[in-house]
Amino acid sequence: MSLAATSPRVFLITGCASGIGRHLAERAAAAGHQLLATDIHVEELLKQSGRFGGQSTRLKMAQLDVCDAVAWQAMIDQVMQTWGRIDVLLNVAGVVLPGNVHEITPERMLAHLDVNARGTMLGTQAAARQMVRQGAGHIVNIASLAGIAPIPGIASYTASKFAVRGFSLAVAHELRPHGVSVSCVCPDAVETPMLELQMSYEAAALTFSAPRFLSVEDVGRVIFDRVLPRRPLEVLIPRHRGWLAKLTSLFPWTEGWLLPGMVRGGRKRQAEYRARKGRVS
Repeated sequence: MSLAATSPRVFLITGCASGIGRHLAERAAAAGHQLLATDIHVEELLKQSGRFGGQSTRLKMAQLDVCDAVAWQAMIDQVMQTWGRIDVLLNVAGVVLPGNVHEITPERMLAHLDVNARGTMLGTQAAARQMVRQGAGHIVNIASLAGIAPIPGIASYTASKFAVRGFSLAVAHELRPHGVSVSCVCPDAVETPMLELQMSYEAAALTFSAPRFLSVEDVGRVIFDRVLPRRPLEVLIPRHRGWLAKLTSLFPWTEGWLLPGMVRGGRKRQAEYRARKGRVS
C-alpha cells in the first residue's frame, strides 16, 4: 500500500531546493502530508514554494546547514512546536565534487565527508532522539551505489557514501528495538544538477557508465511506494546494477577486469550527455 493512501504524516526533508530532495518534497506535499522542507540555499528553496503547494499550515520551509548540530536540533524543535511529532526524515542533501584525489584540494576532498556523511549522521541522531521518545518513526538515508562499489574519479564521494551506508545499516539495529526504522537507499546515477556538474570532468567518466540514468521520478516511486510502506533495511536502484556493485565489493580485484570497458562506455555516454545538454542550453 502506498504511503499516500495512509493518514497524513509529518516529514522533514533536506536538499529540497533541487534534484531528488525537491521531487520528494513535491510528492509529500501532493499526498497531503505535513512538510518541513529544508536546504542550505534558502533563496532557491523559497522559489520552490509553488511546487510544494504554496503557503499553508501543512508546509514550512527553512534554511538548514546539515553540518551544524545546533541547526539540526532547531529543525526538530520547529517540527515539534508546529505538529507535535516527526514521522519521517528523508536525508537527501549531498554534494559531489569530481576529481582525482591527487589533483584536488583538501577542502574539496573533505567537503564530501562534511556534507554527505556528517550531515546524514547528525540528522539521523537528531531525529532518532525524538523518534525514540515517541516510540515510532522512519529515517531514510540516501547513499549511492558508489557506497557499495568504489568509483575512481570521485573517490572522496565514494568514501562519504560508504560511510552513510555503514552508519545507516548499523544504527538501524540500534533503533529497531525502540520502534524506529532506518532505511538506506542506494541509487545509481540520477539525472540531477549533481550529474550535470560531473559531465565536463574526464575523471568522472565511470559515473556515466550506466545504460540509462535514473530520473528523480524513479527514485521517488521506490521511496514512496516501497521504502516508506515496507521499511526495508536497504534498497538498490536498479537492482541489477546494485548486485553488480555488491559483486565488485565482495571481490575487489574484479574491478580491474571490469573498469576499462566501463570507463570506455562511460566516456562515450558522458560525451553524449554533454552534447545533449549543450543543445538544450
